[in-house]
Amino acid sequence: MHKVVVEQECGCFKRSDLENNLEFTSKDEALSKAIQMKNQMNLEFCKKHDFDLVEQGQNFIINFRQEAPSTCCGSGCCM
Repeated sequence: MHKVVVEQECGCFKRSDLENNLEFTSKDEALSKAIQMKNQMNLEFCKKHDFDLVEQGQNFIINFRQEAPSTCCGSGCCM
């Protein structure tokens, strides 16, 4: 079995009609659903978070995109 798992359910996810922990017998079917969900979440949710999709074993995990650390020192010289 292949699962599509939303790692952290934000408020937008909880208010949506999307479901978590979906199970599929086909890897292709699970991947297709995971991509569709991630794209829908990035397009329709409030934009406080961006979502990424990663494969872990037989599961496809949708999680918050990790932001790159800022290299700016905060002095205003980077603007």
